[in-house]
Amino acid sequence: MRTLDDLDEKVIACLTRDARATYAQIGDEVGLSAPAVKRRVDRLLDDGVIRGFTALVDPHAMQWTTEAYVQVYCRGNISPDELKASWEPIPEVVSAATISGQADAILRVRARDVRHLEQALERIRAAGPVDRSESIIVLSELIDRGHP
Repeated sequence: MRTLDDLDEKVIACLTRDARATYAQIGDEVGLSAPAVKRRVDRLLDDGVIRGFTALVDPHAMQWTTEAYVQVYCRGNISPDELKASWEPIPEVVSAATISGQADAILRVRARDVRHLEQALERIRAAGPVDRSESIIVLSELIDRGHP
């Protein structure tokens, strides 16, 4: 993989702020022509630096205002790929990671209310070799650097 230069990083910063920005808009901001920006974006995609473009949905607009962190303890050995395949189809799971310690994984889950959260937890436990889980409901979000 090639080393990113300052212009690559500026283009990425523009796309991170607004993935719908046109090549011309990005070019105006970073000092390149639209075709030059397109070539850079294509190269960043080909190199795997940019993995894709997505819409960030405001969970409050969807009325998914209940949030929990769920520690999952699995039976036996299960690979991270198997865990990902088990939980990726569950839309309430907004992120998942394997972790050190006694639990095997931690999931960030969003739902409309506690009943919806309970239904999501039932699907999470049924989707893989889950022995047990522990849920921690979020009361107030203080800092979230993952969203604009």
